[in-house]
Amino acid sequence: MSKKILIITGDAVEALEVYYPYYRVLEEGYEAVLASPQQKVLKTVIHDFEGWDTYTEKPGYLLESHVSFGEVNPAEFDALIIPGGRAPEYIRLDPNIPRIVGHFFEEGKPVGAICHAALVLAALKNNKYFEGRTLTAYTACRFDVESLGANYTEETLHVDGNLVSGHAWPDLPGFMREFLKLVKS
Repeated sequence: MSKKILIITGDAVEALEVYYPYYRVLEEGYEAVLASPQQKVLKTVIHDFEGWDTYTEKPGYLLESHVSFGEVNPAEFDALIIPGGRAPEYIRLDPNIPRIVGHFFEEGKPVGAICHAALVLAALKNNKYFEGRTLTAYTACRFDVESLGANYTEETLHVDGNLVSGHAWPDLPGFMREFLKLVKS
């Protein structure tokens, strides 16, 4: 039976951080399901490092989600990917997020969190999942990682048990390599 991977996101997701994992999951022969607050066509954004003190943002591609968060039964999925961008800022406010994301930590299923995804992890409000663990995220999310009770590492890629974390979109090759290793094990 093929594995089924859930990708949770919303408008203003970083285009590379959603498309790259989505297509890599499909390339492996797994089913990839994109979930968002409401099922809709999502507007992605493109972040780049162009000499500013922070990243720049431009409109990206359109991407249709498959289901709404309310329709997600996390028990049907083998793993979870949380892309970054600005989507984590508001999808973490959805009342379904703790139920969905918490399931993957309760069951020890693989979780991939890249860039600003740490903001979504904070919605769990249960530090037992993160105390003593180490993860990375975009530099601006360091305090969010530490508020989880986790240790922040400046490494651009880190694996801690069932959790693969990455700093930003340039780290996607290693991020997906390590995430897929967990899915296959």
